[in-house]
Amino acid sequence: MTEPWPWYVAGPLISLVMFLMFYFGTRFGVSSTMETICSMGGADKLTDYFKVDWRSKAWNLVFVLGALVGGIIASQYMMSDVAIDLNDTTKASLISKGILNPGVNYLPDIFTWENLLTGQGLIFMVLGGFLVGFGTRYAGGCTSGHAISGLSDLQLPSLIAVIGFFIGGLLVTHLILPYIL
Repeated sequence: MTEPWPWYVAGPLISLVMFLMFYFGTRFGVSSTMETICSMGGADKLTDYFKVDWRSKAWNLVFVLGALVGGIIASQYMMSDVAIDLNDTTKASLISKGILNPGVNYLPDIFTWENLLTGQGLIFMVLGGFLVGFGTRYAGGCTSGHAISGLSDLQLPSLIAVIGFFIGGLLVTHLILPYIL
C-alpha cells in the first residue's frame, strides 16, 4: 500500500482523537512532548517553566514514539519507488535554484548529512531548527498543536498563530529561500 488514507477515513479519525483528548482534558502537540522530556530530564532545576507534573503528561511520549515508529514503518514498507510527481514548472524552478533532480527522492539533496556542515546546510538545518524551536516556544505551541487542537477548541491565540505560520511560510518561501538556494 503506497497511497495515503482517504480524507473520509483520516479526517474522522483525527476528529475522534481530538474529541477524546478534549473529553479527557489533555493537550495535543509535539512541543508538549518536548516539555515532558525536558521535565523528566531535570530541566526543572534550571527554570521554573519545566516545574510540572511530567508523570501526568507521560502519555504524550507514547504519541511521539508512535509517530516515530509509524514513520519508520511507512518509509521502509509503504513508500513507493516511483519518483514524486512534480509539476514541470515546479521542477524547472527548483533546478534553476540549484536543486538537482527534483522529485527523484522524497527530500531534496540539500537535506543530507554531507550537506550539513556547508553554509547552506547550517542555515537550513541548524538555524532553521533553532528558529522552529524558538518559534514554537514563543507561540506557545507547535503547528500541530495550534492548527489541530487549538482551532478545534476555537482558541483565538491558535487562529492568530496559524495565520502567522502561513504568512511566515509564504514570506520565507518567496523572499528568503531564493537567496539561500
